[in-house]
Order: sequence, then structure tokens, then C-alpha cells
Amino acid sequence: MEQRNSNYGLGMGVFGAVFFIFGFATTFIVTMTAPVKAIFGLPEWGAQLLSSAFFITYPILSIPSGKLVAKIGYKWTVILGLLLMGIGSLIFWPAAKVPSFPMFLVATFILAAGVVFLQVAANPYVTALGPESSASSRLNLTQALNSIATMIAPWIISVAIFRGLSESLMTAKEYGFAAAERVPLPFIIMAVVVIAVAVILFTIKLPVLVTEKKEGVKKSVWSYPHVILGALAIFTYVGAEVGNAGLIVNYLKNSGGIDPEVASTYAAIYWGGAMIGRFFGAIMFSDMKSKSKKYGMVGLVLVLALISGAFVTAKGYTIDTWNFNAGVTFMVIALVNFIIMQIGSGKAARTLGVFAIVAASLALITTFTTGQVALWTIISIGLFNSIMFPNIFSLAVRDLDGEEMASASGIINSLVVGGAVIPPLMGGIADTAGYTWAFLVPAACYLYIFFYAVKGSQIR
Repeated sequence: MEQRNSNYGLGMGVFGAVFFIFGFATTFIVTMTAPVKAIFGLPEWGAQLLSSAFFITYPILSIPSGKLVAKIGYKWTVILGLLLMGIGSLIFWPAAKVPSFPMFLVATFILAAGVVFLQVAANPYVTALGPESSASSRLNLTQALNSIATMIAPWIISVAIFRGLSESLMTAKEYGFAAAERVPLPFIIMAVVVIAVAVILFTIKLPVLVTEKKEGVKKSVWSYPHVILGALAIFTYVGAEVGNAGLIVNYLKNSGGIDPEVASTYAAIYWGGAMIGRFFGAIMFSDMKSKSKKYGMVGLVLVLALISGAFVTAKGYTIDTWNFNAGVTFMVIALVNFIIMQIGSGKAARTLGVFAIVAASLALITTFTTGQVALWTIISIGLFNSIMFPNIFSLAVRDLDGEEMASASGIINSLVVGGAVIPPLMGGIADTAGYTWAFLVPAACYLYIFFYAVKGSQIR
């Protein structure tokens, strides 16, 4: 693909905002499993059905969404997705007022349908908006913006839903109803924002991408092993990422005795790790030649890690309440993440393989340790999740023309259903064998991603 006009910055800016929006919505729903468990008195596997209702939309709608993009274009697909998100968000208001778990699931499904439309349109658009050599860098940059939102969402849940509630001072029923009363406001704000963005997007003109078709006999994307194996890698990656995130709050509460409000802030650091790692990835996979400029930007990202880690775990709203111990720890782990990234030498497959092995190791350490070690190993996985989606996606669509890329994007995004399958599996293990044993599942997922990086992503 190539641009029909030179307004590259506008295209990246608009789709950067789109990545931010669907990142916030996704993480907000995943982290909502903890309040939903409290509101309805559900077992862990039952609470994780909220994630299932969200991610089940991907196999149902991703391939039709890819065809919709081909028919009406990227811009109108995104507008439709934003409007669906707005409708789904508003349904959470009556769902929380009743309260009704089935209505929660319906609202989640509709909101997620909008997210699917956004994601199926956004990933190939950003990939094709510039040179193929820097596609991974562009995806890492937009995913970093996505991750800013994913870090904010758990913090908002901590402040808007859990702050000031104490299970020790209330009955379980009182605690559940108090949490339910606080649910609607964040979703109403989300609805207003996404509908406003849809209206703004309607009024502007985006760069149009022209498909350059390959010569010769057209092959089905199903005949490309690197596409199909890449879709399976997305299944395991999303399942592991969402499964970890969905269990963090209740894992820290039950295994570490940490209050849900505080545990939600550590969930924010988990997602913040993805943000920091993706900024690193955007820098390292870019075409930037100046090493001094690269390392200067890396320094700024490390400062961001310090500030964000200290802020989201703060006990109040003023700087004297910031948790700088957590901020410094997060910054040091981020530095280790950057050093390990150098092993990849800026190559997408090699970096993916290294990160997958480290993430699998961290999941295993979480399984067999407790206390502060387990707390920081599970949170650190977020940093090594960071470049997985953009790198898997860019490897899976290599050497495809525009028409093939739209089809491949639909297939790949349909396998995001891993987020519907793996979290309830982990929740079932947590209910029966204990929370720590549940992290054996993501360890196995990361080992498959390692296989894809070293073997499955080869074009043949």
C-alpha cells in the first residue's frame, strides 16, 4: 500500500487516538472483573466471563469487519466502531443500577463489537501507512499510546470504584451494592468521549491508502503458514496478557493480603509496563540513525517509568503521597527490559523470541514464589508483553499485498478470542488449586510465542 496524499501525520495522529480509546476500553473491562466478582458474589471463573464476553466478539466479528473495511473504508469503519462503543458504554448504567450480570455481559459484548471494528481497521492502516521496514516501529508507537490508556484504566477503577470501600466494615452484600453504585459514571464519561471523537472524525479527511496488488496467481492467505501460526501466537499472547491482568487484583488480595484498591494500582503498573516497553520498541525498531538521540529518548522513557510508577501507586493526590519506592523499582525493571531488548538487535523476530522466554520464566517464578518477589515478577511480565502484539502482527503480515493484508488482519484479530478462553481457564485453576498455579497457563502460552518467533514466522 502507499499513501494517496502526504498527510502522514494526520493519519498517525487520528489512529494514535483510536489505539488509545480501544486500549482504555479493553483494560477497563478486564480490570472490572474484580468489582464484578464483589458485586455479584461470583467465583473467579464466573467473574472472568466478563473478559469472555468481551473477547468472544473477535472470532464472530473480525473477518466480517475486514470485509467491511474493504467495502466502506477505514474511516467509516472506525466511526461505526466508536458509535457501538458509545452505545455499549451507556448500557452499563442500567446494568449497574439493577444490578444485572447478564446485562453487564450484553453491554460488554456491544462495547467490544465497537473495539473489534476499531482494531481491525487500525492495525493494517498503521502498518501500511509508511515503509514496511519501519512498520514494527509504527505499530509499537501506536501500541504505546494504547498502553498509556491501559495504565490509566486500572488506576481509575482503583479511585472511582474501590477507594473508600472497606470489606471489613461491610457485609459482602453491602460491599457489592456500594461498588455497583460507582460503576456507571466512568462508562458515561467513556460514552461521551467516543461519540465526540466519532463526530470529529466525520468532519476530517484522512489519508487514503491505495492497494498495490501483486502480479500473478492470487493465493489465499490461509495458504501462508506464517499468517496462520501468527494468528495462533496472537491467541496465546492475548490470552496470557488478559489472564494475568484479570487475576492480578484478586491474586494479590488472596495470596498477598493486599487491599483491592492498592492491588488495582499494581495492576496499573502491569499495564504501564506494556506502555514503557512499547515506547522502547518504537525507538529501537525505528529508522532513527543518531544513537545519541535514541538513548536520549530512552532516558526520557525511564523518567516516565519512575513518575508513572510512583503516581499510580500514590496514597493521595499530592506529590508527597507518591510511592517513589514503587516508582524506582519499576524504573529499574524497565532499564533491565531495555538492556534485554538489545539482544534482539532491533530485529522483530529475535526480540520477540527473547521477550517470550523471559515472560515464561517470570510466570514460572510467580507460580513457585510468594510475597514481594511474586508481586514484582507478575507485574514485570507487562514489560515483556509490550512488543509482542505489534511484532507478531508485523511478522504475520509480511510480504502480503493490500487485499491479502485486509483478509489476514481479519483472521489474526479473530484469534484475539484467546482473551475469552484463557482467563476462565486460569480462573478455574485459581478456584480449585490456588491462584499461583494458574500462572502455569501463561507460561505455556509464552513458550508457543517463542516457537513462533524462531520458527513459525519464517515465510514459506
